[in-house]
Amino acid sequence: MSARTTGPARRAGLTGAYAPPAPDRELVARSGDGIRFPVEVYGRDDAPAVVLTHGWTCNTHFWAPVIRDLTASGYRVVAYDQRGHGRSPAARTPKAYSTAMLADDLCAVLDAALEPGERAVIGGHSMGGMTIMAAADRPQLRERAAALLLCSTGAQHLTAEARVIPLRSARLRTAAHRLLLGAKAPLGPVTPLSRKALAYGTLGRRPRKETAEATARIVQACPTAVRAAWGGVLAELDVAVKVPRLDAPTAVIIGTHDRLTPVGHARQLAAMLPHCTGLHELPGRGHMTPLEEPGAVSAVLAELVRDHLAPVQKNAARSEKAEEIA
Repeated sequence: MSARTTGPARRAGLTGAYAPPAPDRELVARSGDGIRFPVEVYGRDDAPAVVLTHGWTCNTHFWAPVIRDLTASGYRVVAYDQRGHGRSPAARTPKAYSTAMLADDLCAVLDAALEPGERAVIGGHSMGGMTIMAAADRPQLRERAAALLLCSTGAQHLTAEARVIPLRSARLRTAAHRLLLGAKAPLGPVTPLSRKALAYGTLGRRPRKETAEATARIVQACPTAVRAAWGGVLAELDVAVKVPRLDAPTAVIIGTHDRLTPVGHARQLAAMLPHCTGLHELPGRGHMTPLEEPGAVSAVLAELVRDHLAPVQKNAARSEKAEEIA
């Protein structure tokens, strides 16, 4: 894989471990409403596939350290920008944003990036995890998912259980978080004050300076109108009924200091999943676990590939070889 970074990454000021590598190739996915958006592919075409979907206000740059880890281990990584984020076109109207759109776009990516009959490990962070839950009934997910990762996410009651604004009154706390999610005020530019505020809300205790900087630059690149529109969807989110329908082996990751989706969400998901392979709690980490502990996230994804995808591919290869000999 190329070691060079993309032009947008340089303009965004992402450097070091957080500078995204250039994709080896790009595809185009077409969603249910006809919108076309780019899909990035990293690694060899014949390698086991991992599909990654990012969270609210992020983009594919968010996955840079994880992409490097996985491709270095010989895996293929597919990543895309959620609707309105990064290079993905915005919805035609703010009211068009919905969990159904999240599911539509993920299914379009699976159709575009995977060969007929090919399966993958699919991982989602925050709103990306909610995307996977929203797609639980979709045939593309059920047929394509060898295993799943739900990372720093929740299925319902986000505004009531968040602790970004730590008010004692549940009613006031819910109202305050609703206002925060739907806020239309610009976040930029990146300043020491804005960086510190975002670090408080999204990162764990004693975040590394470079992690706080990368978080601020990624989040503040999200268009204000898109951030507010998706924030409105998250404020009303309830996909809990779909969690038991995720019948693929599923791992759950959470930072114990996550203020946006506190650890109770992850424990609830682990209890509801029909085949939970493990609940991984990262001590002292916040909501941005793939930026804070990319090695831990990559290790869980790699374990899912080894346990649930690679053996299937080896058996299929043996079957094909036996047929050729016969």
